[in-house]
Amino acid sequence: MAGRFAPRPTPRPASHPARTSVRGGRAADPAGVPRQVSAPDAPSSVRTWVPDGPLDLGLVLGPLRRGSGDPTFRALPDGSVWRTSLTPAGPGTLRVTRHAGEVRGEAWGAGAGWFLDRLPDLLGAADDPAAFVPRHKLLALTRHRRPGLRLARAGLVLESLIPSVLEQKVTTGEAYRAWRLLVRKYGAPAPGPAPERMAVMPSPRTWALIPSWEWHRAGVDNKRASTVLRAVRVAARLEEAAGMAPAAARARLELVSGIGPWTSAETVQRSHGAPDEVTTGDLHLPGIVGWALAGDRYADDAAMLELLEPYAGQRHRAARLILLNGRTPARRAPKMPYGDIGRL
Repeated sequence: MAGRFAPRPTPRPASHPARTSVRGGRAADPAGVPRQVSAPDAPSSVRTWVPDGPLDLGLVLGPLRRGSGDPTFRALPDGSVWRTSLTPAGPGTLRVTRHAGEVRGEAWGAGAGWFLDRLPDLLGAADDPAAFVPRHKLLALTRHRRPGLRLARAGLVLESLIPSVLEQKVTTGEAYRAWRLLVRKYGAPAPGPAPERMAVMPSPRTWALIPSWEWHRAGVDNKRASTVLRAVRVAARLEEAAGMAPAAARARLELVSGIGPWTSAETVQRSHGAPDEVTTGDLHLPGIVGWALAGDRYADDAAMLELLEPYAGQRHRAARLILLNGRTPARRAPKMPYGDIGRL
């Protein structure tokens, strides 16, 4: 089990006194987990970029958000989008805004340069929406109404893989809650003037040292926690997959026990901006695609892939357009019950 035997706590240096709880008692950090502190804010770095076509920040970056309370992602009413990442250069915070035809990226922290170097790719510069040729009226209409859709390429694997593992075989709400609790508790504060309560995802070592009872409190069962633990043990090898072709990246991810086709597809869709890596093994997607394209609410993976065959090379984009259209079959059964094993 992940972190079953936590290392012995080390003496706390005088520069890091024990935290005080709201009731006045001592609240020590969990044993064995490095205490992460934010570095002093440095001046921001700025880059501007002009996309070569329509661009909707919400549509492009939205798949990177794991729920409205995601500590690593925030969309504000002023139209700005904030994002944090643990980049190869260190933690970083990115703020993206758009004015007229220009995109402005502003970044803070050790990862600021990495963020800005890859700003165009993050916003879909490497994507080619023109390669998609709609063969159904519904998809043609949706693309016309959503011209700013591009597929983001985050360029990082672990930050998409871990939340995808947490989403395995549970409700979306349960997975989002687990991600939110674990990142807020064990992540580092976001560099720069980020919105309140934003944080940077924990490092692989920190994930590996999270005690088993903390996974339980977050509602994560042993199977998913163990999969995350196996993944972070080979984090460097998995991050190398960001430079591979999507199919090769998926093959490498699936070498880790507990990571299957569903999880690998959900990961590379975000890390690579892969237009053809459609998700299979999903509880709802086949029925949604089947209903939208053929009126078949009971379509399985095989039927879904057959319906998407005319979009070979762009099947993930086709599925996203179907989801954006919002045409889904009426519910005929109760929702999957919400479970919280942390209360057991």
